[in-house]
Amino acid sequence: MPVVVVTDSSSRLPASLTDAHGIAQVPLHLSLDDGIEYLEGVDSVPSDVVTMPGVTTSGASLADLRRAYEEALDRSGGDGVVAVHMSRRLSGTWSAARLASDALDGAIRVVDSRSVGVSLGLTTMAAVQAAEAGASRDEVYEATVRAAATAESMLCVHSLDNLRNSGRLGIAGHLLGSALSIKPILHMSDGLLALRERHRTMTKAMAKMIDAAVEVADGEPVTIGVQHCQNPDLASEVLDTVTRRLDDVVSTLTVDLGPVLGTHVGPGAVGVSLAHGLDPLD
Repeated sequence: MPVVVVTDSSSRLPASLTDAHGIAQVPLHLSLDDGIEYLEGVDSVPSDVVTMPGVTTSGASLADLRRAYEEALDRSGGDGVVAVHMSRRLSGTWSAARLASDALDGAIRVVDSRSVGVSLGLTTMAAVQAAEAGASRDEVYEATVRAAATAESMLCVHSLDNLRNSGRLGIAGHLLGSALSIKPILHMSDGLLALRERHRTMTKAMAKMIDAAVEVADGEPVTIGVQHCQNPDLASEVLDTVTRRLDDVVSTLTVDLGPVLGTHVGPGAVGVSLAHGLDPLD
């Protein structure tokens, strides 16, 4: 059997892909201030949780990761497991994944995707495609690391409130200051969410993000991922515009950011990610 790939629920991969390719998604955790806890992708989470005060999130637990890895090892029939997780600088998931791997005598190769959301999902699909092409565990790991290194991800947020409250501004925080009305374009830089540009209106920010995506593609074949937080109409518009302006789009994937990531970026956010070297997604 091919190498089995594991990721976490921040990858936002739809069931159509995880079921077809046997990908395990380990759930992230969401806690309300009344003590109620949810597992992302497992429990039914209130749709308005992204605007609730006092909501906290946490990474995949060591127990859940180890359980998923053990099941994946069994399914692999000895071919091995590659785990692709969100950036270690955004979550404790990667550290817990390493501990789980160590507890299994290092049988799992763990990749820091240096990203999150749909970009992590596309990097995970790079691992899956390498595995299904017959690559060994170590070859899948190396292919995934290369995919992570070349991925690009940008995000426009409608409001800075959620980012401020979550503490996920990273090195961009001091640049944003108190200008709550600005619409920033954020991107993944060295595994952190950082400021790329800032604009006065969402329309201007979206236009500049699309320009940046076209520039990054540079005429090469790319897979486009669009992600959003409760903003499907704008996400659809962005995808249509990007695909019209690019010469060679291999395939596309549009996902909702879900409750955990949505809690950090807030409603209205829309982002674009680009991946090189992927075969069409099916």
